[in-house]
Amino acid sequence: MILTGPEINAAVADGRLRITPFAPDQTNPNSYNVRLGSTLLTYTAKVIDAHLPNPTRTIRIPKDGYVLEPGELYLGHTVEEVGSDLFVPLLFGRSSVGRLGLFVEITAPIGDIGFHGQWTLMLSPVRRLRVYAGMKIGQVMFFVSTGDIDLYRGKYQGAVGPQPSRYWRDTTPVRAVAS
Repeated sequence: MILTGPEINAAVADGRLRITPFAPDQTNPNSYNVRLGSTLLTYTAKVIDAHLPNPTRTIRIPKDGYVLEPGELYLGHTVEEVGSDLFVPLLFGRSSVGRLGLFVEITAPIGDIGFHGQWTLMLSPVRRLRVYAGMKIGQVMFFVSTGDIDLYRGKYQGAVGPQPSRYWRDTTPVRAVAS
C-alpha cells in the first residue's frame, strides 16, 4: 500500500515519518515534493574507477541558476532530510522536470527503512538546462512494509549534501586474467 497525501501529513505529524523541513503545500495526492539543494558534485577523473575513491569537484548553484551540460553526471541533493523507520520511501523525478530533459534518480529510487538524511540525486541532462537551488526536482512516495524490519545502518546514513559513490568500500578489485 502507498501512503496518500493526508496520511503522509499525519505520519509526519505523529513522527512515523520524518521530512525536515516540512511544508504541507509540497504534499501531493500520494507523494511529497522534494527540492534541489544548493550543492552539486561532478567527478573530475577522465575514467571513473569502481574500485577506487574518485575525485570530485564541488559546484555551488548561484542565485541565477547553474547550467547542466549533457554527457555529464551531476550529483545533487535534496533540501529535505527524509526518512522513516516504518515506511519504504521511493524517490522519482517529477514529470515536469523530465519534460525539460532532466533524468533524475534513474537507477536508485528506493530508500531503505531506517535511512534518515538528505538524498543524493543523480542528475543527467539530455540538453543544456539551467537548474536552481530550491526548485522542486523530485517526489517521494512511501509504501507500507510487511514482515520484520531490519533498519538501515549503511555508509550513507545521516547524509548531508551530495555523496559520491562509496562502491569501492564494498568490493575487492578484480585482477586481470592472463591468457
